Amino acid sequence: MRFTSRIALATVVVLVAGCSEQVDEQLSTDLVPTRAPEHYVDQANKYFDALDESADPESLPTYSELVVRWEWPPWLYLTGYGQEQMEALDEAVKVLTPATIPTRDCRFFDVQPFARCRVSFEYAEGGCPIYEEFTFNDQGEITFIEAWSDLPGLLPMADPTDLWAEGPDVHRMSTKLPGLGNETGLIDPESSVMRRAADRDPEIADFLIRVEYFWPTWFEEYELAGDDLFERGCGW
Repeated sequence: MRFTSRIALATVVVLVAGCSEQVDEQLSTDLVPTRAPEHYVDQANKYFDALDESADPESLPTYSELVVRWEWPPWLYLTGYGQEQMEALDEAVKVLTPATIPTRDCRFFDVQPFARCRVSFEYAEGGCPIYEEFTFNDQGEITFIEAWSDLPGLLPMADPTDLWAEGPDVHRMSTKLPGLGNETGLIDPESSVMRRAADRDPEIADFLIRVEYFWPTWFEEYELAGDDLFERGCGW
């Protein structure tokens, strides 16, 4: 009887571990929209409201507990990780680099990223065109934000006619990270699945280093960016 019980217990442990691995393996593209299209567009616009010094300060996006902001060069890669840090950084950005964002074109897509936007940040020095994408979990929370300068050679799609990155050869981080496609969109940087993905993909390996050492890698990237960061990123 005890032997049988041990076999049953071992079977449960294996099944639970298997289910956990399946959850950790899920990619963002495994999820389907659970809200109306307007929800995703509204959340994207609220994200820009949080960075727009002229917007209603009460208009804020709903971030996931482990929301990630990833900005491709010439920007600084990992520029936000976790809900509390993101909210604090949004406020800091408005103070340190004040801008308005009057030009926005945000659209819904039925595959992740569910919201994609072309916007222009307006600084005292001039406009800064940005292409940005938003990934969501089943609760309608933003889990991953990915941004590029909306300038030739800096976008994720090589095809200039693919204005919304719908083609097969789009280079983005959000669709590569295991676990971002579970129902809560909570990645686990320490999971064996994530580690195996990092072994195969140097960009994921770099992402994990930046998650573990957020501020040191951010400051290092800022120093490397130089004084002409905005000139290069905005096309001034």
